[in-house]
Amino acid sequence: MHFIAHLDMDAFYASVELLRYPQLRGRPLVIGGRRRGTSEEKEFPTLRDYAGRGVITTSTYEARALGVFSGMGLMKAAKLAPDALLLPADFDEYRHYSRRFKDAVRAVAPEIEDRGIDEIYIDLTALVMAATDGAALDPWQRARDVAARIQQAVFEATGLSCSIGVTPNKLLSKIASDLDKPAGLTILREADVPTRIWPLAVRKINGIGPKAGAKLEALGIHRIGELAQASPALLVKQFGASYGAWLTEAAHGRDERAVVTYRDPKSISRETTFETDLHPVRDRERLSRIFTDLCVRVAGDLERKGFVGRTIGLKLRYDNFATVTRDCTLDEATRDAQAIRRAAGSCLKRVPLDRRIRLLGVRVGALARPGLPPVREPSPTKNLFD
Repeated sequence: MHFIAHLDMDAFYASVELLRYPQLRGRPLVIGGRRRGTSEEKEFPTLRDYAGRGVITTSTYEARALGVFSGMGLMKAAKLAPDALLLPADFDEYRHYSRRFKDAVRAVAPEIEDRGIDEIYIDLTALVMAATDGAALDPWQRARDVAARIQQAVFEATGLSCSIGVTPNKLLSKIASDLDKPAGLTILREADVPTRIWPLAVRKINGIGPKAGAKLEALGIHRIGELAQASPALLVKQFGASYGAWLTEAAHGRDERAVVTYRDPKSISRETTFETDLHPVRDRERLSRIFTDLCVRVAGDLERKGFVGRTIGLKLRYDNFATVTRDCTLDEATRDAQAIRRAAGSCLKRVPLDRRIRLLGVRVGALARPGLPPVREPSPTKNLFD
């Protein structure tokens, strides 16, 4: 028997901003773009005033009630919720709170798999079974108690709420953590799959994206229960042997993946998309400042995570959406910002600068911890930033 939890912070970026600006609680709030307000509410811009091509990073539940969700263009969101307040993303602050909530979880349940800035998997099996060994206590009640302790620890450490799903595996836990948001705690056993999981839309399964979802709907399969009843042979025919077989397993709530408590990254990168396209000549000074800042931030990430790297890469996206990359390999691994800037600058010299630029990024790969061999990664393609 396994007890796997998935913890998802509630509207994480927006919630962090509300710690900073508590006077905005209860208001529809959108995080995205690059405009800055002040702590005076009257000076926070609204979506009505926005002009640009930014997208929503996240939104509060009040904004979501108006149809405004992450990934939506800000201009489109302005038509739905013109009076929603707009704040820029502050990823340094979000990373700070991410570290705090994960440290709080580890103090209660150390077996965690980091899945991003605002979500983790937690293997509660050892804690639950040790507490219930030889006792009359229901292990699922013990799992609920541990999950409640984790929620409380996260709140005490950050002032933020999270939602947790506890089930026999990662696939079900990912779904369960979203069922009772915000501040939800959902316990789901295998026997609960027909009543709690099968009525949900197929896209609720992590791993069924827009294309697969649309194809399933074209086959008349809209709900997970319908997918569970579908012919496995039909799914294999339509989606291929591997993915088709996985769809059947997922629909029945079966997942054998273990919680992976540690995984080295293959690379560390920073990139930014500009609100308006920048010209390589007329906006050269501004581009140079942004370029240097990206290198400094990547160096800081390497320092914080304990890595050095030998492959320095550059990424550019032009105003016509064409993307080019270049990279170069240093003689010695580094996490020095100046060395990264010099190498990335040499990459830049090999990139055509005859169009306006909409995105700029810097990447460090071939990572290693000092004294250890580098993390293995695929060989770069010929057009990577040099």
